[in-house]
Amino acid sequence: MTQAPVITDIPRLTSLSHGGGCGCKIAPDVLAKLMQKGIPTGVFPNLLVGTQSSDDAAVYRLNDEQALIATTDFFMPIVDDPHDFGRIAATNALSDVYAMGGTPIMALALVGMPLKSLPHETISAILAGGASVCQQAGIPIAGGHSIDSVEPIYGLAVMGLGHPAHIKRNDQAKPGDALILSKPLGVGILSAALKKDQLAPESYQAMIASTTQLNTPGGQLGRMDAVHALTDVTGFGLLGHTLEMCKGSGLQATLDYQALPWLDAAQALAQAGIHTGASGRNWQACQQHITLDTTLPAEAQALLTDPQTSGGLLVACDPAAVDEVLALLRADGFAQAAHIGQLASGTPHIRVF
Repeated sequence: MTQAPVITDIPRLTSLSHGGGCGCKIAPDVLAKLMQKGIPTGVFPNLLVGTQSSDDAAVYRLNDEQALIATTDFFMPIVDDPHDFGRIAATNALSDVYAMGGTPIMALALVGMPLKSLPHETISAILAGGASVCQQAGIPIAGGHSIDSVEPIYGLAVMGLGHPAHIKRNDQAKPGDALILSKPLGVGILSAALKKDQLAPESYQAMIASTTQLNTPGGQLGRMDAVHALTDVTGFGLLGHTLEMCKGSGLQATLDYQALPWLDAAQALAQAGIHTGASGRNWQACQQHITLDTTLPAEAQALLTDPQTSGGLLVACDPAAVDEVLALLRADGFAQAAHIGQLASGTPHIRVF
């Protein structure tokens, strides 16, 4: 019987990857160029949401009452604790179904691990972390696929269900809509500080609490007629995902910087110059559509483009429904949910004041 290799010097998970979490994502401008010729097109009447709108998941109508929501998400470690890594990755993958206004029903695990670098116990802890989140969501991990890879990779392919009439796309926002964000920002900055051993224990716990909080209110938001568009804020940062909504809906946005919620220590760390390489790529991809008020602090650009892993829901709703949406979110434990801006007619653009 072949024995597993004995690993005497266990490396930090974050030391095994060139990037972490949703900061690994290909920049949106590069991704758009890659997809121009890489994705075949065709006419599929029951495909309600495909690649055209840069949405969070694909949606296929099964019948008049049910639509299948399908997505996949995986990345390299954002933290060193294997159980926390698994939890964050699973929460992040499930979020795409909630961001379409649906409810997950099943997941498949996607696993790539450097078997010569990591002991089996570490890998098992990653899988257990992901399984614990799926158990919390009330769904099984019904299978998956694994490979021996150079860098550790973990995530899920997730299937969900929603009513065809309740699917919330990211390109159906309306002029005058209010913008609401459910979770605080700053995950990328805190993860960069962690990698540099400059993150305080209490800030780490705040990051874990946020990144492992399931975006379950998405299913309820999907059934609200006053909610017109929905997405989650992940690797492209707040500006990148807001801009996707603006471009898809043909609108412009105004964001109130003072209203934005932040994770503990995120702003102070950004002021100290800590940020990820992905924030620069995100700014490069969207800067021509952004106006930052001159009164904003110097670190605002890095904070607004900070890649979020397992970030919050970005909701575009009728202004009259703001209090109802905020109450729904806060009742489900999203204490820092905030009204952060509004949308208006005009060429897609974001102004932050």
